[in-house]
Amino acid sequence: MGRRTLATLLGLSVVGGYLGAAYLLYRGLAIVVGALDPLAIIAALLVSTLFSGYLSYRVGTTGSLRSLDARPLGPGRAPRLHRQIDALAGSMDLDRPDLFVASLGAPNALAMGSSRRGALVLDVGLFRLLDADELTAIVAHELAHLENDDGLVRALVSSAVQTVLGVALVLAAPLALALTGIGYGLALLTGRRDNPVLRVRAALGAGVGLAVFLITALARARSRRREIAADDRAAEVTGDPLALARALRRIEHASQPRVGPFRLPIGREEGLLERVFSTHPATDERVERLAARARQRTERCVPVE
Repeated sequence: MGRRTLATLLGLSVVGGYLGAAYLLYRGLAIVVGALDPLAIIAALLVSTLFSGYLSYRVGTTGSLRSLDARPLGPGRAPRLHRQIDALAGSMDLDRPDLFVASLGAPNALAMGSSRRGALVLDVGLFRLLDADELTAIVAHELAHLENDDGLVRALVSSAVQTVLGVALVLAAPLALALTGIGYGLALLTGRRDNPVLRVRAALGAGVGLAVFLITALARARSRRREIAADDRAAEVTGDPLALARALRRIEHASQPRVGPFRLPIGREEGLLERVFSTHPATDERVERLAARARQRTERCVPVE
């Protein structure tokens, strides 16, 4: 009887504590929301989202260059590459970006900033791995990201997603606290770990998780579309889709793990979740699209008899 009474008191205390916290949080939100004009709240959230995204984008570029220990690469050390960048920037809608080199740990190239104030970082390994045309194609791909301000848009989208999720979690917090308290209290009172209230709470958590999953999947899908668009733009401005295809193959091969002097080919296909959350399309898909583009270009150039 004593243990049963203790469990009952504990269960009631848990219910009362959680419901009290939920009520206080609800009242606090009601006071804050009631004291402000809804349009003012929306405007404040919009301004803070844009400011946060832009600040993250500006500070992120400077911080990334510093964290990568990127060093400027002047025209005297790579005159041909600088001439190529000048020519590409002149044919695209962007100002000439600053050029840096860094040891990225894998052959890669990164575009940072915007079309008016950009930076291009090349891994030192690319200069040994790629020939001149292939390096030009990779540079054109990264310049396409700058031309479309993909970095700024990505930062703004990320900030907007965080704002929406944050507001949703704050608004759902009173309900989540109430369900948690009632569910745990019933479990103590009945001696059963499972009850309908806890199942509703689990369903609410699953719904939030599903929303995060869908938003993340949509953001990654957009990233893959931007990679395809950058491939197409690079092929257009260089006039050599196959150079980019060869560069992608070389980079993929060089990124495979090594055992001594030998590389281990990775033949495993990506699973569904890996494809959904990947920021880049599969190399095979990109190479096939570029090869098809090259074939179309050749067919247009062949005279009809």
